Amino acid sequence: MILLPSFAFRLTARMLVLTAVMLCAVLESSAQVPIIQPGAPGEPSRQITAEEASNLASIQYSGADVKFMQGMISHHAQALEMTALVEARTNRDVMNLMSQRIAISQEDEITMMQDWLRDRNLEVTDIETHRAVDFELMPGMLTDEDFEQLDGAEGYQFDTLFLQLMIEHHKGAVTMVEDLLDQRGSAQDPVLYAFTSDVTSDQTSEIERMDLMLAGFSPDPRVNLKAGFDDAGQASLNMELVVALPKPAGFFDPANPQGLPMKRLGQETEEILQPDTDEAADEDEDDAPRPSLLNFANSDLVFAGDVLIAGNYHGFNVYDISNPRSPELMSSVVCPGGQGDVSVVGNLLILSVEQTRGRLDCGLQGVAEPESAERFRGIRIFDISDPRLPTQVAAVQTCRGSHTHTVVTDPDDEGNIYVYGSGTSSVRPEEELDGCSDDSPFENPESALFTIDVIQIPVARPQEARIVNRPHIFSDPESGVIAGLWEGGDHGDDTQRTRVTSQCHDITAFPEIGLAAGACSGNGILLDISDPVNPVRLDQVIDSGFAYWHSATFNNDGSKIIFTDEWGGGSRPRCRASDPLDWGADAIYDIVDGKMQFRSHYKMPAPQSDQENCVAHNGSLIPVPGRDIFVQAWYQGGISVIDFTDSSNPTEIAFFDRGPIDAEELVMGGYWSAYWFGGLIYATEIARGLDVLALLPSDYLTQNEIDAASLTDADAVFNPQQQRRHRWPAEPVVARAYLDQLLRSEVIATAQAEALTTALNHADDLLASDNASDATAAEQLESLAADLAQEGASRSGTTRSRFLDLATTVQKLAERLQ
Repeated sequence: MILLPSFAFRLTARMLVLTAVMLCAVLESSAQVPIIQPGAPGEPSRQITAEEASNLASIQYSGADVKFMQGMISHHAQALEMTALVEARTNRDVMNLMSQRIAISQEDEITMMQDWLRDRNLEVTDIETHRAVDFELMPGMLTDEDFEQLDGAEGYQFDTLFLQLMIEHHKGAVTMVEDLLDQRGSAQDPVLYAFTSDVTSDQTSEIERMDLMLAGFSPDPRVNLKAGFDDAGQASLNMELVVALPKPAGFFDPANPQGLPMKRLGQETEEILQPDTDEAADEDEDDAPRPSLLNFANSDLVFAGDVLIAGNYHGFNVYDISNPRSPELMSSVVCPGGQGDVSVVGNLLILSVEQTRGRLDCGLQGVAEPESAERFRGIRIFDISDPRLPTQVAAVQTCRGSHTHTVVTDPDDEGNIYVYGSGTSSVRPEEELDGCSDDSPFENPESALFTIDVIQIPVARPQEARIVNRPHIFSDPESGVIAGLWEGGDHGDDTQRTRVTSQCHDITAFPEIGLAAGACSGNGILLDISDPVNPVRLDQVIDSGFAYWHSATFNNDGSKIIFTDEWGGGSRPRCRASDPLDWGADAIYDIVDGKMQFRSHYKMPAPQSDQENCVAHNGSLIPVPGRDIFVQAWYQGGISVIDFTDSSNPTEIAFFDRGPIDAEELVMGGYWSAYWFGGLIYATEIARGLDVLALLPSDYLTQNEIDAASLTDADAVFNPQQQRRHRWPAEPVVARAYLDQLLRSEVIATAQAEALTTALNHADDLLASDNASDATAAEQLESLAADLAQEGASRSGTTRSRFLDLATTVQKLAERLQ
């Protein structure tokens, strides 16, 4: 026993008493401190217990959370099935490494999800659940047919298909996360919320890696070209670059010619030009470039004899192409306002202006006031009788400006030119231009929305040009409602958001056949323009793959139309390996009994990078007799030449492409337009300048076909949105072009082909001589023409047409020699 000194005992006792008193005080104090839960604004607070407070901190799960976790287990389980196929079917180590990485990640996450469900006494999804007959597939999951196709593939075919399907599978997982987070009260559990963030981040990164792998697997030489403004890599097939002209002085920023974003130049990021169009506003801007160069962007082209005029957001440039392989700059006209689409009729040049910075006097200072009499938006008219000194002679103000325009001629009204103005921008205030209104068409039938402008230009008095009609070509024929076509939105699952049909981007007129094709936001339309002032809609079509109907081109006899889709507004990368081939593509329609019937889609097949804005844009026919051939620009996707003679099976027969402008990020550039004129392809390169390219003979296209397409009148005019029927003269090279096609198809007898070749060679020699008359040669050609016509009558389809057209050409040659 230990005895404590008395003072120690007294101290210990006092400490015990003090401790007890303090403890009681704390307990009493704790009991007196209320725990408050405030009410809603204006509602009283209430006092709750500590137990209730603790329960409030316990976040519960929702039914959507449970469904998400159970469904994602099955989604991941199918991914494991896919990766299990890789080792036995690929020859690439990179594929094995990638599949192992995916498998490890998915297995770990399945375990986590099953534990989450198990800890909460919820039903745990088995990894075999997705194999049940009645299992409902979730976004991105493979169907039985998809899996069977993948299981049966090997080597390159397997690698490509696996990546395509796994990319969609991963996108589906991201979609599931987005759908969950869109539901109120979901993903409150911190573990689950962190998991959704990981899924989005990891799957997106994996998609990017697979997209690069998929592009790298393509044998196409256009893939992974070296980047550079002046020294980018080039790839071509059956086409060569003849000359590349840089932009003229005054049409680029000397401190930033390539248009790099301002942040790259050490300056504050600033949108010098915000495209003032509804189509741009509807696009997500996260991946949009911020290009100062759009102030100087090259746009469309027009040809008139030996003169080429290149439109630009800053004005236009005039070139002498009397030597077509070496254009020479004649004059530069500075008149800002975008978009700079151009057309020529006689000595008049028509220029589209849409941006709010445009001034009536072509001044560079823009217009700062919200409403101003100095602002100009519409079509400018220039006198170019002296192409070295163009003069503005008229300007027609319109409510939405002119994004593009279409020249329509009326043979019964030779004193006037008619122009269809297509505005896609915001409606200007009535205080600035009388009669302009952006009211709902249901409230105000005179709204500037849902119309086009029909502008009359008197040839002898262009200064009197004026709007003579604003037809409602989108109206419902039964109800009369002027907003009668596509209402916008998507077309269902796995389709993209589309624009409401309230405007046309391009209208292509074919006056000789009395028709026009309109690429109008959410619809493709066919118009009767036999009365140019009062166009009437004949038909309309919708394509679930199209986001924004951009342009249209008829074939030479007006029996087909190619429409293009400008998915992404032209400023986004839309030709990546994982991008759908029916989005941002061409759609080909046959015209049957006045109605448009869909036949096929076509999209340039070479995967492009994230640094290249790429989508279908402007092109024209290459007039090869007996064939339908189209040359088209794809922005930084380059130029394609497409044979769509069989409208259900379009085929690429030539191409040219450069690498991206910049290796680090997307800078707006590439080909705005690519047009055939006089035997060459002229193309405006948005950032770099003007290119001239030539087609080369190949298995797809002979020299005779190229030469026949190159025959043109000395004073020929080409307006981008006005088509004229091409008629080939009776020349031996035209006959040889038809003959080459019959030989390629193996449908003409060898003896008949040899006899015709001999006769055409003799006719060539005679026509080149001073005396082309030869009765014997003419008689021989007449006999051959009769045999060809008889042969053609027994055939069908394209073969029949080629035999008969060849017979007609040979007969006309005979008449020339008589």
